[in-house]
Amino acid sequence: MKVSKVLLFFLFVLKFSFGFSQSGVNLFLKPSDSLNKLRLKGVVISETALASVALVGLNQLWYADYPQSNFHFINDNDEWLQMDKAGHVFSSYHLGSFGAQTLKWSGCDRKSQLLYGAGLGFGFLTVVEVFDGFSTEWGASPGDIVANATGTALYVSQELLWKEQRIVPKFSFHTSSYASLRPNVLGASLSEQVFKDYNGQTYWLSANLQSFFKQSKIPKWLSVALGYGADGMVTGRSETVVDFSYPATKRRRQFYLSLDADLTKIKTNSHFLKTFFAVFNSIKIPAPAIEFSGSQRVKLHGFYF
Repeated sequence: MKVSKVLLFFLFVLKFSFGFSQSGVNLFLKPSDSLNKLRLKGVVISETALASVALVGLNQLWYADYPQSNFHFINDNDEWLQMDKAGHVFSSYHLGSFGAQTLKWSGCDRKSQLLYGAGLGFGFLTVVEVFDGFSTEWGASPGDIVANATGTALYVSQELLWKEQRIVPKFSFHTSSYASLRPNVLGASLSEQVFKDYNGQTYWLSANLQSFFKQSKIPKWLSVALGYGADGMVTGRSETVVDFSYPATKRRRQFYLSLDADLTKIKTNSHFLKTFFAVFNSIKIPAPAIEFSGSQRVKLHGFYF
């Protein structure tokens, strides 16, 4: 479940960036109007160190217990109803956004932000795929690489087209009954299930309405979100359920329509709050939702997360 590694690193970066902003002052958090070489040096060193520590730790904690092999590819596109691919898009987008925003903070020009900053997610996740490629247990996934590129492209294309992010990938989670059937894979605790249980994850594309209708009186923070989830998954592929002697479950895709809030559109002069809002804008707020699933089933949720 390679997306778990991706999400773990991504949330580690979020906690680092938020903790770093808390220790600074409002003036320090304000983006530089021109290139600040000291800030740029700090960004490069910090991100290099973070990525290095994450990759070394990942290698020791995840790969060390498994035999190595010659580099090889696998086709896992039919696993987990593509929920892992949605996770790769999400992670690549937000790691790229993080990279671009840190370069903006240091005063780098827009071209550098998009070329070097936004490519952070794709670059890091490509290295993870190389690790997978040398592991007997897994293998490099072309589908994952395409998903990583899609997340980066989503960020860069909006900057080039609109000079702003109107559509933001977001994440939400709720516990499912399937984790208890296979806790070693789907998670034995809540913290593990957030990363491992695809049955409880939902990935969203949250579109800010006022960004598309500039002259309207729609609140600037109001967004509409389209979500994708899946249910009934104990193993990656349905045909392997019998092999593991688990009860048969009906796997189904779930699509959602809900309202959301773009936290970055909330007006404030505090750069600390701007940082806070930017960090947590990756999480979909709980809200009523309409669910569309198999057999034309429609379900209303008064409160969905």
